[in-house]
Amino acid sequence: MPNDVTRTTLQDMTHIPPPTEELRLLDWELRQLDTRRAQLLARRAWLVATLHPVRPQPAAPPRAEAAAPRVQNVLLLLGGILLTLAATAFTLVSWRHLGVSGRALVLGAVTAAVLAAPAVLLKRGLRSTAESVAGLGLALTVLDAYALHDVAFAGADGLRFAAASAAVLAGVWAAYGFLPRLREMRLPLPAALAAAQLPLLLWAVAVDAGGYTITAALLATAGFDTVVALRATARSVRLVAVGGAYGLGGWGVLTAGWLSLTATGPSAAARAAALLLLAAALALGAAWQTPGEKHASGLAVATGLLVVAALGGALRPVLPDMWTVPVHLACGIALLAAAGVSRLPEAVRRGIARASAAVQALAVLWALPVVAVALLGPASLAGHVWSGSPGSARDAVTVELSWPPDAATASVVLAAVAGVLALTVRESTWRPRALDASLILAWAGVLVLPATLELPYTATLLIQGIVTATLLLLRRTTATVLALLTSLSLAFLALASEPATLATLASLTVLFAVGVRRPLPAAASLTYATALAVAVGAALDLRPEHTALCVLVVTAAAALLAVYVEEKTTTAVEVTGTVTGLVAVGLAMGEPPMLALVLALGGVIAAGTAIRPDRRAAGYVAAALFVLATWVRLESWDVATPEAYTLPVTVPALIVGALRRQRAPQTSSWTAYAPGLAATLVPSLVAVWAGQHGPRPLLLGAAALLIILLGARHHLQAPLLLGGSVLVLDTLHELAPYLVEMTTALPRWVPPALAGLLLLALGATYERRIRDVRRVREVLGRMN
Repeated sequence: MPNDVTRTTLQDMTHIPPPTEELRLLDWELRQLDTRRAQLLARRAWLVATLHPVRPQPAAPPRAEAAAPRVQNVLLLLGGILLTLAATAFTLVSWRHLGVSGRALVLGAVTAAVLAAPAVLLKRGLRSTAESVAGLGLALTVLDAYALHDVAFAGADGLRFAAASAAVLAGVWAAYGFLPRLREMRLPLPAALAAAQLPLLLWAVAVDAGGYTITAALLATAGFDTVVALRATARSVRLVAVGGAYGLGGWGVLTAGWLSLTATGPSAAARAAALLLLAAALALGAAWQTPGEKHASGLAVATGLLVVAALGGALRPVLPDMWTVPVHLACGIALLAAAGVSRLPEAVRRGIARASAAVQALAVLWALPVVAVALLGPASLAGHVWSGSPGSARDAVTVELSWPPDAATASVVLAAVAGVLALTVRESTWRPRALDASLILAWAGVLVLPATLELPYTATLLIQGIVTATLLLLRRTTATVLALLTSLSLAFLALASEPATLATLASLTVLFAVGVRRPLPAAASLTYATALAVAVGAALDLRPEHTALCVLVVTAAAALLAVYVEEKTTTAVEVTGTVTGLVAVGLAMGEPPMLALVLALGGVIAAGTAIRPDRRAAGYVAAALFVLATWVRLESWDVATPEAYTLPVTVPALIVGALRRQRAPQTSSWTAYAPGLAATLVPSLVAVWAGQHGPRPLLLGAAALLIILLGARHHLQAPLLLGGSVLVLDTLHELAPYLVEMTTALPRWVPPALAGLLLLALGATYERRIRDVRRVREVLGRMN
């Protein structure tokens, strides 16, 4: 190395990149290595697949869709069916080609052989085959009976022979199933029980028995099935017995019920009642012996309902129609005594109690239409205000509705059920609900009583007023709701007469005012006070706009009352007062000056409410009402200048914005000042551009300039932008004629030339930016 080469020169010749550049280079090298590794792994996978090809796996054997026992049973069933069809065809078609001895020999031999075969098959362990052959043998016995009728009893009645044959076959099949070697089979005994369903029914039809005898036959057969279902141990026998008991028993109950309903005399009703009591006895016996609690309770319910239907149906022909429901209800209530018998199982007692409850519920449902007419009928008087007092309570509630027939005992039904609920339900969990339901039913009974007895109109008003006062004294939620419903019915009922309307509304206002510390009574009192104000105005022949001032008195009273009640009541009072104020506004809509006064008074009430610390938001409502009052007044004076409508909004809005920025300096000028400024600037600018000249453009420009200066002085964005935008648009409007004249004075080539210059300037700017981007890209490339 030359001696004149210094250490400083060597350091300059060595290129050591900065850390950032070195890190970028390392990352790039690592990415290259990852890419190369992925290529090598792909090549290795291809080589492995080429050297060691994957051998296909042998296909799995198909899964058997039917198990061997199932296939066996299907084959045996099909074989038995085919043999049965062949035997039937032989009996019906080929029978006549043989003599009497041949017929007896063939049928006897085939039947005996088939019935004897199951014993041999069971001994060899072929149980399913034995069942199929036994079924074929049972079918052959049916064909034997048919052949016997065709040969020996051709002249006998078909239904009677069928009844006798069914009885004999049932006995034969039962005896066959009880044979020592054949007790293992499941088919003979259920088949015998199925055949036993027919003898009594077929016999009753064959002898032309009446409906009562046929029904008795059905119930007797159902009783036999019930005994078998309770005593049998084989599941197949129990299933057939249960199906027969429910099927024939239900058929018999429906028939007995129809006979009871259509009975025209005591004798027929008594026979139908006896059938229903027989069905009830069967159901009770089954419920007593059934081990399952749910099943036993359901049967006990059926027992109770059947007893009520039987006793009520027996008394129905000898009593007036209006007592039909009360008699059934009395029978249902009497069931509660049976439900208290300690000897009965708990499930049975519970079911009987539920049956009693069901009867009472049905009785109440029967009375509901009467209650609906008594409660909603007075609403029809809204279309006949002060038309004259009706003759009776029923005339008042049936102006547009009809009174239900045979409803004279509705009050008795409701009172009876109310008493039962109040006296019998003692459990602590259900006691409050039962008392509420009892109160509702008692109220409904009293409500329908005047119309039921056709009491005088005045007496009806007094009764409903007393009911309302009594319910309010109870101070319970349910009672308060019922009091409100009664008062509504009373208010509508009083619309028939002017004195009654005024007296009733005044009384209701005072009654509900007693409980004014609760939400519902307070709102109701204010509502009736509003209605009273309207009624007084109508009685004094005041115009609606003058009546609106009377209604505003109620609104003011609501605002004062809201100060002295609890928070939960305050909301109800204020909402009612607001609705009352809207009513006043609606009444004054026909007279703009009076409407402006009503709005202004509403603003005063809202402003008074805003004094309370927790109701500051009412101040906005007051401001809106004052502005609306001003607008209505200006409209009534035919003022068309928009600033007269907008300045009353702008000035308070700007004051509120300034106060807000004083309390919270971080508040944006757009929040504080933009709404107030836009309320006047935008309508004025629209008026200017709409073609209005004169001093408005100059005044608008001066106002916009002042707003710009104030915004610049206080560094506020909203005044600067809003004022500047309005000033520019206002100036364009003023200069528009001159710009049009200047445009028409220019040569025609000037606009295209200006457009071309603009496009050239944009293109040059775009090209310069592209050049800068390329330069940056080249610098970055050199850095790599």
